[in-house]
Amino acid sequence: METGIAKDTLRVWERRYGFPQPVRNLRGERLYPAQQVVQLRQVRRLLDQGLRPGQVLTLSAEALAQALERQPAASESEPALIALLKRHDEDALRHELRARLLREGLGPFVTHTAPAMLAAVGDGWARGEVEVFEEHHFSAQIDSVLREAIMQLPAGRGSPRVLLTTLPGEPHTLGLSLALALMRLEGAACIWLGAQTPESQILAGAHAFRADVVALSFSEYVDPGAVRRGLSQLRLRLPPATELWCGGRAAARIKRPAPGVSVLADMEQLARRLRDPIATRAD
Repeated sequence: METGIAKDTLRVWERRYGFPQPVRNLRGERLYPAQQVVQLRQVRRLLDQGLRPGQVLTLSAEALAQALERQPAASESEPALIALLKRHDEDALRHELRARLLREGLGPFVTHTAPAMLAAVGDGWARGEVEVFEEHHFSAQIDSVLREAIMQLPAGRGSPRVLLTTLPGEPHTLGLSLALALMRLEGAACIWLGAQTPESQILAGAHAFRADVVALSFSEYVDPGAVRRGLSQLRLRLPPATELWCGGRAAARIKRPAPGVSVLADMEQLARRLRDPIATRAD
C-alpha cells in the first residue's frame, strides 16, 4: 500500500481513533482518498520520529502538516543521494553505496551511515519526493551491498550464538541484515533463518543450534500490539537462559516489554550489548 502502513494497523486506528476513514468499492474493499493517503504518509513520518499514534492520529490535516514541518527533515542532509535515487541508475546507486561502505568501514556504515540514508529516503517518501518503488529499490540495494560485505567476513565462532529471524507477518529483513553484519563483525556465531519463521520452528532452531540469543526484527509496518503479543508468547516458551533481543521501529514503540525481552533501540546499543561480557546470561 502507498502509505507503507500495514492494513491491520490501519483498521486498529479506524476503530480506536476514527482515522483514517476509508470508503468502500463495489466489492466492499477499503479505499483511501488521496488526501488521507497524504495524511497517512505524514503520520508514518512522525511515528518514525518517535511520536506515538495517539499524539498524531487525532490531529487535523493542518495540525498534522505543521507537526511534520517542526520535525527535522532527514532528506535535507542527503540531497545528492535523493537525486541519485531519482535518476533510476542502479549501477550508479550501487557504486555510491559500495564507495561509502569502503570509505567508512562496515561498522560505521551499519551503525550510522545506512540508518541515516534510510531515514533520508523515508523522509523523502513522506514528503512526496520519493515514490514507493524507489524506496523499495533503495532498501533492496542497501541489503545487497550488505550481503556482499558479510560474505567477505570470516564465519563467527565466538559468543554469543545468535539465531536471527522474523515472526510470521513480518517479511522485511533489512534491519535483520544490518544486525547480522554488526554481529559478524563482533565475532558472534550467527544462524540466519530469514523471514517469517513460525514460533514452533524458532524454538526448534534455538534448541538445535544451542542459541544463546534469539534476535528478531520488526519494521514500521507491523502493528506494535502484534509485536508485543508475539514477543510475550515466544519469551514464555524459550528456555530462561536463552535471551530474546528485538529491534526495529515497531519494537521501539513498545512501552513496557515483557520481562526477559531486550528492546535494542539502535545499532549502537546492539554493538554495546554484543561487547558486554555477560551478553549470554539471562536478564
